[in-house]
Amino acid sequence: MSIDKTAIRNAATVIVIRDRMTSPSILMGQRGANAAFMPNKFVFPGGAVDQADAQIPLAAGLPERCAARLLEDADPDLAHAIPVAAIRELWEETGLVLGSKGTWEGEIPDDWKTFAETGHLPHASALQFVFRALTPPGRPRRFDARFFLLDADAIASDLDDFGAACDELSHLQWVPLSDARRFDMPFITEVVLAEVEARARDLNPPESVPYFKNNDEESLFVRLHGTNAPYRAEN
Repeated sequence: MSIDKTAIRNAATVIVIRDRMTSPSILMGQRGANAAFMPNKFVFPGGAVDQADAQIPLAAGLPERCAARLLEDADPDLAHAIPVAAIRELWEETGLVLGSKGTWEGEIPDDWKTFAETGHLPHASALQFVFRALTPPGRPRRFDARFFLLDADAIASDLDDFGAACDELSHLQWVPLSDARRFDMPFITEVVLAEVEARARDLNPPESVPYFKNNDEESLFVRLHGTNAPYRAEN
């Protein structure tokens, strides 16, 4: 059976921020030249939610406020799978472990075997849901992406060791937040970057989450658990 590549897929992206109170930097990498989605662009680690993500247990879930925002204007069945996907994609694309020490029970899915070998269980309590964006119509891939801000202090592994990463992102590096805009990045990454800059030194989960909602009629910014009146996105 063929897969409809134009269908909207749910996705999770992680913005890891380091030394946020002194000289903040964020982790970015470059997509390959032959990638179907955003080739050559510098992006944050992330990717699509897999069906199996809904079955992966978490040692701890999202902060209550973030979980509530995630459920707004979204399928409730995704509330668990999305943060799981964020942790899995972070591991696959950077080799960084977001988890707590523990032993897995039962059969370990193939996508999680290398993570489990580190002796950690996925742990989502440090993820803060800060942005949501829907890819505009007409693109070769469309994603309904949730962006999570993560303090690097929550990472259980060496922040400078990317040896376990797959080859989906190259040139993985900690980019000074003040210098990030010089990189060639997608428009939506620039928009999210502005939100990160505003929240860099705020340790609390946001009261409301911006949602860049692109549909067939128009592109709007709305806020999850904020004002109900949308305001039009500027090009």
